[in-house]
Amino acid sequence: MSSGRGTGLLAVDATDPIVLVIAGRLTPADVPRLCAELTTRLRDSAGAEVICDVGGLIRPDLTAVEALARLQLTARGRIRLRGADRELRLLLGVVGLGEVLG
Repeated sequence: MSSGRGTGLLAVDATDPIVLVIAGRLTPADVPRLCAELTTRLRDSAGAEVICDVGGLIRPDLTAVEALARLQLTARGRIRLRGADRELRLLLGVVGLGEVLG
C-alpha cells in the first residue's frame, strides 16, 4: 500500500543531546572542571547538541559568564541555555554573548 509520499528517507538526528547541569554558585576553579567534563562527554557522543541547564545557578556573575563562554568554545559551536534567568541573560548581553549563547 502506498501513502503517496516519495521514497526518500527523512534525515533524523537520533543522537541524544548532552545536558550539562550547572547549579549553585560557581568559582573560578569550577570552570576547568566543567570544560573537562564536557570534553569527556563530547568524546562519547560525537556531534551531539549541548544544552547547559543553568536554572540552578545562584546569583550568576562574571564567573558564570566565563564558564559558559569556555563551554561554548569547548563544544566548538553554539550551545543552548536552559533555564537562564533574567540576570544571567543581562550579563551575557553586557559582555556581547547574548546572541552567541542562546
